[in-house]
Amino acid sequence: MKEKIIQKATELFLKLGFKSVTMDDIANEMAISKKTIYTHFKNKTALVKECTFCVMNSITSGIDQICALDQDPIEELFEIKKFILRKLEDDQSSPQYQLQKYYPEISKKLHQNQFEKMMECTQKNITKGINQGLYRSNLDTDFIARLYFLGITGIKDQYLFPIEKFSTKFLTEEYLEYHLRGIVTEEGLLTLKKFIKEHQTND
Repeated sequence: MKEKIIQKATELFLKLGFKSVTMDDIANEMAISKKTIYTHFKNKTALVKECTFCVMNSITSGIDQICALDQDPIEELFEIKKFILRKLEDDQSSPQYQLQKYYPEISKKLHQNQFEKMMECTQKNITKGINQGLYRSNLDTDFIARLYFLGITGIKDQYLFPIEKFSTKFLTEEYLEYHLRGIVTEEGLLTLKKFIKEHQTND
């Protein structure tokens, strides 16, 4: 029952927002009593925490699986981008903004975990790209990884990039190309152009 509650609550939180959805809403949707939810979660904050980390674990697991394929580093980033976009395709609300506003402690912990995971992932990707001659050899991997994380989190700021003007798909794709064009060698640029062309053909 606990897993079912997490699944339904996550679905509602992402669709309607963390603030809007009440424990009554979740109970009604599942046709169970509110007491049943409180048997597993002491309050709404505890449920929100479980749901957000469940989503993050699902995304992290998917990214790990892509990285385990040991693909060309540029292809790897394009595959991760496609995976993230599939995960976010139904997300038209602003769950991240609401989480930050109404559950700052959870948001802070989530941000910290995302940072650690992304640093590890991006540094490996950059090192692999340098070794394969696709990324410039003079890159500072720690600096570039931090810059990439800053950009990925920055484009989610709806004050800077209002959703009615910039779609999630546009921002994610444009930022990835911007990032790669800044670090590739001439050989890497040929590979990048190939992926951009293939992507445009598939759209």
